[in-house]
Amino acid sequence: MQALRIDPCTLSPECEALRAEVRAFLAEAMADVPPQKRVRSWAGASPAFSRKLGARGWIGMTWPTRYGGRERSALERYVVMEELLAAGAPVAAHWIAERQSALLLMRLSPEVLAPRIVPGIARGETYFCIGMSEPDSGSDLASVRTRAVRTDAGWVINGRKVWTSGAHRAHYMIALVRTGTAGEQRHAGLSQFLVDMKTPGLTVRPIVNQVGEHDFNEVTFDDVLVPHDCLVGTEGEGWSQVSAELAFERSGPERYLSSTELLLQMIDAADPADARQAVAIGRISANYAALRQMSLGVSGMLARGENPAQAAALVKDQGALVEQAMPDIAHDLFGGAAAPGSALAHALAYTTLAVPSFSLRGGTREILRGIIARGLGLR
Repeated sequence: MQALRIDPCTLSPECEALRAEVRAFLAEAMADVPPQKRVRSWAGASPAFSRKLGARGWIGMTWPTRYGGRERSALERYVVMEELLAAGAPVAAHWIAERQSALLLMRLSPEVLAPRIVPGIARGETYFCIGMSEPDSGSDLASVRTRAVRTDAGWVINGRKVWTSGAHRAHYMIALVRTGTAGEQRHAGLSQFLVDMKTPGLTVRPIVNQVGEHDFNEVTFDDVLVPHDCLVGTEGEGWSQVSAELAFERSGPERYLSSTELLLQMIDAADPADARQAVAIGRISANYAALRQMSLGVSGMLARGENPAQAAALVKDQGALVEQAMPDIAHDLFGGAAAPGSALAHALAYTTLAVPSFSLRGGTREILRGIIARGLGLR
Protein backbone atom coordinates (compact mmCIF):
# COMPACT_ATOMS: atom_id res chain seq x y z
CA MET A 1 0.00 0.00 0.00
CA GLN A 2 1.27 3.44 -0.91
CA ALA A 3 1.49 6.23 1.67
CA LEU A 4 -0.63 9.36 1.51
CA ARG A 5 1.33 12.10 3.24
CA ILE A 6 0.32 15.69 4.00
CA ASP A 7 3.27 17.54 5.49
CA PRO A 8 2.59 20.18 8.16
CA CYS A 9 2.71 23.78 7.04
CA THR A 10 3.51 26.79 9.23
CA LEU A 11 2.26 30.31 8.60
CA SER A 12 4.84 33.10 8.57
CA PRO A 13 4.67 36.31 10.64
CA GLU A 14 3.75 38.11 7.41
CA CYS A 15 0.72 35.86 7.08
CA GLU A 16 -0.41 36.62 10.61
CA ALA A 17 0.03 40.35 10.03
CA LEU A 18 -2.17 40.02 6.97
CA ARG A 19 -4.74 38.16 9.07
CA ALA A 20 -5.00 41.13 11.42
CA GLU A 21 -5.50 43.44 8.44
CA VAL A 22 -8.28 41.25 7.03
CA ARG A 23 -10.02 40.99 10.39
CA ALA A 24 -10.01 44.75 10.79
CA PHE A 25 -11.50 45.15 7.31
CA LEU A 26 -14.22 42.57 7.98
CA ALA A 27 -15.11 44.10 11.35
CA GLU A 28 -15.98 47.31 9.53
CA ALA A 29 -17.33 45.97 6.24
CA MET A 30 -19.60 43.39 7.90
CA ALA A 31 -20.57 45.27 11.04
CA ASP A 32 -24.24 45.34 10.02
CA VAL A 33 -24.44 41.80 8.61
CA PRO A 34 -26.54 39.65 11.00
CA PRO A 35 -25.86 35.98 11.81
CA GLN A 36 -28.91 35.06 9.72
CA LYS A 37 -26.95 36.12 6.62
CA ARG A 38 -23.50 35.00 7.78
CA VAL A 39 -24.79 31.43 8.13
CA ARG A 40 -24.92 31.16 4.33
CA SER A 41 -21.10 31.11 4.38
CA TRP A 42 -19.64 31.16 0.88
CA ALA A 43 -23.08 30.71 -0.72
CA GLY A 44 -23.87 34.38 -0.06
CA ALA A 45 -23.17 36.71 -2.99
CA SER A 46 -22.55 40.46 -3.09
CA PRO A 47 -20.97 41.99 -6.21
CA ALA A 48 -20.29 45.17 -4.23
CA PHE A 49 -18.38 43.18 -1.59
CA SER A 50 -16.45 41.34 -4.31
CA ARG A 51 -15.38 44.66 -5.81
CA LYS A 52 -14.16 45.83 -2.38
CA LEU A 53 -11.99 42.73 -2.09
CA GLY A 54 -10.69 43.27 -5.61
CA ALA A 55 -9.76 46.85 -4.83
CA ARG A 56 -7.69 45.62 -1.86
CA GLY A 57 -5.88 43.05 -3.98
CA TRP A 58 -7.45 40.11 -2.15
CA ILE A 59 -8.76 38.37 -5.26
CA GLY A 60 -6.14 36.62 -7.36
CA MET A 61 -3.48 37.35 -4.78
CA THR A 62 -1.04 34.75 -6.12
CA TRP A 63 -1.48 35.57 -9.81
CA PRO A 64 1.08 37.38 -11.99
CA THR A 65 0.70 41.14 -12.13
CA ARG A 66 0.11 40.96 -15.89
CA TYR A 67 -3.26 39.35 -15.09
CA GLY A 68 -4.15 41.75 -12.28
CA GLY A 69 -2.67 39.66 -9.50
CA ARG A 70 -0.34 40.66 -6.67
CA GLU A 71 2.16 37.76 -6.79
CA ARG A 72 1.73 36.97 -3.10
CA SER A 73 2.13 33.51 -1.60
CA ALA A 74 -0.42 30.71 -1.59
CA LEU A 75 -0.37 30.76 2.22
CA GLU A 76 -1.19 34.48 2.31
CA ARG A 77 -4.16 33.73 0.08
CA TYR A 78 -5.12 30.92 2.45
CA VAL A 79 -5.21 33.32 5.39
CA VAL A 80 -7.54 35.69 3.52
CA MET A 81 -9.86 32.83 2.51
CA GLU A 82 -9.91 31.49 6.05
CA GLU A 83 -10.90 34.84 7.54
CA LEU A 84 -13.57 35.50 4.91
CA LEU A 85 -15.15 32.10 5.51
CA ALA A 86 -15.00 32.33 9.29
CA ALA A 87 -16.80 35.67 9.09
CA GLY A 88 -19.48 34.36 6.73
CA ALA A 89 -18.54 36.97 4.10
CA PRO A 90 -20.65 37.04 0.88
CA VAL A 91 -17.99 35.85 -1.57
CA ALA A 92 -20.03 33.60 -3.88
CA ALA A 93 -20.12 36.04 -6.80
CA HIS A 94 -16.39 35.76 -7.55
CA TRP A 95 -15.60 32.55 -5.67
CA ILE A 96 -15.53 30.00 -8.50
CA ALA A 97 -13.71 32.32 -10.89
CA GLU A 98 -10.99 33.09 -8.34
CA ARG A 99 -10.65 29.60 -6.95
CA GLN A 100 -10.28 27.66 -10.17
CA SER A 101 -11.46 29.18 -13.47
CA ALA A 102 -8.78 31.88 -13.64
CA LEU A 103 -6.07 29.36 -12.79
CA LEU A 104 -7.26 27.15 -15.63
CA LEU A 105 -7.19 30.01 -18.15
CA MET A 106 -3.76 31.24 -17.07
CA ARG A 107 -2.32 27.75 -17.35
CA LEU A 108 -3.94 26.66 -20.60
CA SER A 109 -4.59 29.89 -22.51
CA PRO A 110 -2.00 32.35 -21.16
CA GLU A 111 -1.78 34.50 -24.29
CA VAL A 112 -5.36 34.44 -25.61
CA LEU A 113 -8.12 34.00 -23.03
CA ALA A 114 -6.33 34.84 -19.77
CA PRO A 115 -5.28 38.41 -20.70
CA ARG A 116 -8.81 39.12 -21.85
CA ILE A 117 -10.74 37.64 -18.93
CA VAL A 118 -8.63 37.25 -15.80
CA PRO A 119 -7.99 40.95 -14.91
CA GLY A 120 -11.76 41.42 -14.52
CA ILE A 121 -11.84 38.50 -12.08
CA ALA A 122 -9.06 40.11 -10.04
CA ARG A 123 -11.12 43.32 -9.83
CA GLY A 124 -14.12 41.38 -8.51
CA GLU A 125 -16.15 42.23 -11.59
CA THR A 126 -16.19 38.99 -13.63
CA TYR A 127 -17.90 35.81 -12.42
CA PHE A 128 -17.81 32.19 -13.56
CA CYS A 129 -19.81 29.00 -13.23
CA ILE A 130 -18.72 25.43 -13.91
CA GLY A 131 -20.54 23.23 -16.45
CA MET A 132 -19.67 19.71 -15.34
CA SER A 133 -22.67 17.80 -13.90
CA GLU A 134 -25.46 16.64 -16.19
CA PRO A 135 -28.88 15.02 -15.73
CA ASP A 136 -28.49 11.28 -15.00
CA SER A 137 -24.70 11.68 -14.67
CA GLY A 138 -24.08 13.18 -11.23
CA SER A 139 -20.41 12.95 -10.31
CA ASP A 140 -19.67 10.46 -13.10
CA LEU A 141 -18.13 12.98 -15.47
CA ALA A 142 -17.05 10.22 -17.83
CA SER A 143 -20.71 9.89 -18.85
CA VAL A 144 -20.97 13.52 -20.08
CA ARG A 145 -23.26 13.70 -23.13
CA THR A 146 -23.27 17.41 -23.96
CA ARG A 147 -21.47 17.54 -27.30
CA ALA A 148 -19.47 20.12 -29.24
CA VAL A 149 -19.05 19.78 -33.01
CA ARG A 150 -16.37 21.71 -34.89
CA THR A 151 -17.59 23.89 -37.78
CA ASP A 152 -15.94 26.57 -39.91
CA ALA A 153 -17.52 29.25 -37.71
CA GLY A 154 -16.57 27.68 -34.40
CA TRP A 155 -17.79 24.91 -32.11
CA VAL A 156 -21.53 24.22 -31.89
CA ILE A 157 -22.62 22.88 -28.48
CA ASN A 158 -25.84 21.01 -27.67
CA GLY A 159 -26.85 19.45 -24.36
CA ARG A 160 -27.67 20.24 -20.74
CA LYS A 161 -25.84 20.97 -17.52
CA VAL A 162 -27.48 20.81 -14.10
CA TRP A 163 -26.78 21.92 -10.51
CA THR A 164 -24.76 24.74 -12.05
CA SER A 165 -24.04 27.03 -9.09
CA GLY A 166 -24.22 30.75 -9.83
CA ALA A 167 -25.02 30.39 -13.54
CA HIS A 168 -27.71 33.08 -13.23
CA ARG A 169 -25.14 35.72 -12.28
CA ALA A 170 -22.08 34.35 -14.11
CA HIS A 171 -20.52 36.08 -17.10
CA TYR A 172 -18.77 32.92 -18.30
CA MET A 173 -18.88 29.13 -17.93
CA ILE A 174 -16.09 26.60 -18.24
CA ALA A 175 -18.00 23.70 -19.82
CA LEU A 176 -16.83 20.10 -20.01
CA VAL A 177 -18.29 18.57 -23.19
CA ARG A 178 -17.72 15.64 -25.49
CA THR A 179 -15.80 16.36 -28.68
CA GLY A 180 -14.84 12.78 -29.54
CA THR A 181 -15.73 9.18 -28.75
CA ALA A 182 -14.77 7.49 -25.52
CA GLY A 183 -13.79 4.14 -26.99
CA GLU A 184 -12.16 1.85 -24.46
CA GLN A 185 -11.13 4.79 -22.28
CA ARG A 186 -14.27 6.22 -20.65
CA HIS A 187 -12.56 9.55 -19.98
CA ALA A 188 -11.33 10.07 -23.54
CA GLY A 189 -12.90 12.49 -26.01
CA LEU A 190 -13.71 15.26 -23.50
CA SER A 191 -12.77 18.92 -23.91
CA GLN A 192 -13.30 22.20 -22.05
CA PHE A 193 -14.68 25.44 -23.50
CA LEU A 194 -15.04 29.00 -22.30
CA VAL A 195 -18.68 29.96 -22.94
CA ASP A 196 -20.01 33.50 -22.77
CA MET A 197 -23.29 33.25 -20.85
CA LYS A 198 -24.91 35.81 -23.19
CA THR A 199 -24.42 33.56 -26.23
CA PRO A 200 -27.64 32.96 -28.22
CA GLY A 201 -29.13 29.51 -27.64
CA LEU A 202 -27.97 29.29 -24.03
CA THR A 203 -30.81 29.20 -21.48
CA VAL A 204 -30.48 29.34 -17.69
CA ARG A 205 -33.37 27.98 -15.59
CA PRO A 206 -33.41 28.32 -11.79
CA ILE A 207 -33.41 25.35 -9.41
CA VAL A 208 -34.62 26.39 -5.95
CA ASN A 209 -33.04 24.25 -3.24
CA GLN A 210 -34.68 22.93 -0.08
CA VAL A 211 -33.45 25.98 1.86
CA GLY A 212 -35.64 28.05 -0.48
CA GLU A 213 -32.70 29.74 -2.20
CA HIS A 214 -31.82 30.09 -5.86
CA ASP A 215 -28.19 29.13 -6.27
CA PHE A 216 -28.40 26.08 -8.54
CA ASN A 217 -29.46 26.19 -12.18
CA GLU A 218 -30.10 24.05 -15.22
CA VAL A 219 -28.29 25.33 -18.32
CA THR A 220 -29.43 24.24 -21.78
CA PHE A 221 -27.31 24.53 -24.93
CA ASP A 222 -29.28 24.72 -28.19
CA ASP A 223 -26.82 25.15 -31.07
CA VAL A 224 -24.63 27.45 -28.98
CA LEU A 225 -21.78 28.71 -31.18
CA VAL A 226 -18.44 29.11 -29.41
CA PRO A 227 -15.40 30.65 -31.20
CA HIS A 228 -12.47 28.37 -32.01
CA ASP A 229 -10.17 30.22 -29.61
CA CYS A 230 -12.50 29.43 -26.70
CA LEU A 231 -11.32 25.83 -26.63
CA VAL A 232 -9.47 25.71 -23.30
CA GLY A 233 -6.29 23.69 -23.49
CA THR A 234 -6.09 20.73 -25.83
CA GLU A 235 -8.97 19.01 -27.57
CA GLY A 236 -9.60 15.62 -25.99
CA GLU A 237 -7.64 16.42 -22.81
CA GLY A 238 -10.63 17.66 -20.83
CA TRP A 239 -10.54 14.87 -18.27
CA SER A 240 -6.95 15.47 -17.18
CA GLN A 241 -7.59 19.23 -17.14
CA VAL A 242 -10.69 18.82 -14.97
CA SER A 243 -8.85 16.49 -12.58
CA ALA A 244 -6.24 19.18 -11.95
CA GLU A 245 -8.94 21.84 -11.60
CA LEU A 246 -10.90 19.84 -9.02
CA ALA A 247 -7.87 19.72 -6.72
CA PHE A 248 -8.30 23.48 -6.23
CA GLU A 249 -12.02 23.01 -5.56
CA ARG A 250 -11.65 20.26 -2.99
CA SER A 251 -8.82 21.39 -0.75
CA GLY A 252 -9.67 24.87 0.50
CA PRO A 253 -10.90 25.93 3.94
CA GLU A 254 -14.47 26.14 2.59
CA ARG A 255 -14.51 22.34 2.88
CA TYR A 256 -14.69 22.50 6.66
CA LEU A 257 -15.76 26.07 7.46
CA SER A 258 -19.21 26.12 5.85
CA SER A 259 -20.96 25.39 9.16
CA THR A 260 -18.83 27.76 11.23
CA GLU A 261 -21.66 30.14 12.10
CA LEU A 262 -23.55 27.29 13.74
CA LEU A 263 -20.46 26.37 15.76
CA LEU A 264 -20.02 29.98 16.88
CA GLN A 265 -23.66 30.14 17.98
CA MET A 266 -23.25 26.87 19.87
CA ILE A 267 -20.22 28.28 21.70
CA ASP A 268 -22.12 31.45 22.60
CA ALA A 269 -25.08 29.43 23.91
CA ALA A 270 -23.04 26.86 25.82
CA ASP A 271 -23.19 26.64 29.60
CA PRO A 272 -19.61 26.68 30.97
CA ALA A 273 -20.71 24.32 33.72
CA ASP A 274 -22.18 21.73 31.34
CA ALA A 275 -19.52 19.04 30.85
CA ARG A 276 -21.51 17.34 28.08
CA GLN A 277 -21.61 20.50 26.00
CA ALA A 278 -17.92 21.13 26.65
CA VAL A 279 -16.96 17.66 25.44
CA ALA A 280 -19.08 17.88 22.27
CA ILE A 281 -17.89 21.36 21.31
CA GLY A 282 -14.31 20.45 22.20
CA ARG A 283 -14.46 17.43 19.90
CA ILE A 284 -15.73 19.58 17.01
CA SER A 285 -12.98 22.13 17.67
CA ALA A 286 -10.34 19.36 17.65
CA ASN A 287 -11.68 18.15 14.30
CA TYR A 288 -11.48 21.72 12.99
CA ALA A 289 -7.85 21.94 14.12
CA ALA A 290 -6.95 18.68 12.36
CA LEU A 291 -8.76 19.65 9.15
CA ARG A 292 -7.11 23.05 9.18
CA GLN A 293 -3.67 21.48 9.33
CA MET A 294 -4.58 19.11 6.50
CA SER A 295 -5.98 21.92 4.36
CA LEU A 296 -2.96 24.11 5.08
CA GLY A 297 -0.74 21.20 4.10
CA VAL A 298 -2.50 20.92 0.75
CA SER A 299 -2.03 24.65 0.25
CA GLY A 300 1.66 24.11 0.90
CA MET A 301 1.70 21.35 -1.73
CA LEU A 302 0.14 23.70 -4.26
CA ALA A 303 2.71 26.37 -3.39
CA ARG A 304 5.47 23.85 -4.13
CA GLY A 305 3.91 22.86 -7.46
CA GLU A 306 2.98 19.36 -6.29
CA ASN A 307 -0.13 17.44 -7.33
CA PRO A 308 -2.47 17.33 -4.30
CA ALA A 309 -5.33 15.36 -5.91
CA GLN A 310 -5.48 12.54 -3.34
CA ALA A 311 -4.79 14.80 -0.36
CA ALA A 312 -7.42 17.29 -1.53
CA ALA A 313 -9.99 14.51 -1.88
CA LEU A 314 -9.23 13.42 1.69
CA VAL A 315 -9.70 16.96 3.04
CA LYS A 316 -13.00 17.35 1.22
CA ASP A 317 -14.31 13.96 2.34
CA GLN A 318 -13.39 14.40 6.01
CA GLY A 319 -14.50 18.03 6.06
CA ALA A 320 -17.95 17.08 4.83
CA LEU A 321 -18.25 14.45 7.57
CA VAL A 322 -17.50 16.99 10.29
CA GLU A 323 -19.84 19.62 8.87
CA GLN A 324 -22.70 17.24 8.26
CA ALA A 325 -22.55 15.90 11.81
CA MET A 326 -22.76 19.36 13.37
CA PRO A 327 -26.54 20.00 13.12
CA ASP A 328 -27.31 16.70 14.87
CA ILE A 329 -24.87 17.59 17.64
CA ALA A 330 -26.36 21.07 17.97
CA HIS A 331 -29.90 19.69 18.08
CA ASP A 332 -28.91 17.14 20.69
CA LEU A 333 -27.28 19.79 22.88
CA PHE A 334 -29.50 22.83 22.33
CA GLY A 335 -32.50 21.86 20.18
CA GLY A 336 -35.14 22.35 22.83
CA ALA A 337 -33.35 25.28 24.46
CA ALA A 338 -32.79 27.38 21.32
CA ALA A 339 -35.26 30.26 21.56
CA PRO A 340 -37.49 30.55 18.45
CA GLY A 341 -36.13 33.29 16.20
CA SER A 342 -32.73 33.33 17.93
CA ALA A 343 -29.50 33.32 15.97
CA LEU A 344 -28.81 29.77 17.22
CA ALA A 345 -32.23 28.52 16.12
CA HIS A 346 -31.84 30.10 12.70
CA ALA A 347 -28.31 28.76 12.22
CA LEU A 348 -29.44 25.28 13.26
CA ALA A 349 -32.47 25.30 10.95
CA TYR A 350 -30.52 26.63 7.96
CA THR A 351 -27.53 24.34 8.39
CA THR A 352 -29.75 21.28 8.87
CA LEU A 353 -31.27 21.87 5.44
CA ALA A 354 -28.00 22.86 3.76
CA VAL A 355 -25.61 20.11 4.88
CA PRO A 356 -26.90 17.28 2.63
CA SER A 357 -25.36 19.14 -0.32
CA PHE A 358 -21.92 19.28 1.33
CA SER A 359 -21.10 15.69 0.35
CA LEU A 360 -22.25 16.33 -3.24
CA ARG A 361 -20.51 19.55 -4.26
CA GLY A 362 -17.01 18.98 -5.54
CA GLY A 363 -17.62 15.24 -5.92
CA THR A 364 -19.68 12.69 -4.01
CA ARG A 365 -18.25 10.73 -1.13
CA GLU A 366 -18.05 7.60 -3.29
CA ILE A 367 -16.05 9.41 -5.99
CA LEU A 368 -13.67 10.95 -3.45
CA ARG A 369 -13.01 7.67 -1.69
CA GLY A 370 -12.33 6.04 -5.02
CA ILE A 371 -9.67 8.69 -5.70
CA ILE A 372 -8.18 8.14 -2.25
CA ALA A 373 -8.15 4.37 -2.72
CA ARG A 374 -6.35 4.67 -6.04
CA GLY A 375 -3.81 7.03 -4.48
CA LEU A 376 -3.14 4.43 -1.77
CA GLY A 377 -2.79 1.66 -4.35
CA LEU A 378 -5.90 -0.15 -3.09
CA ARG A 379 -7.69 -0.27 -6.45
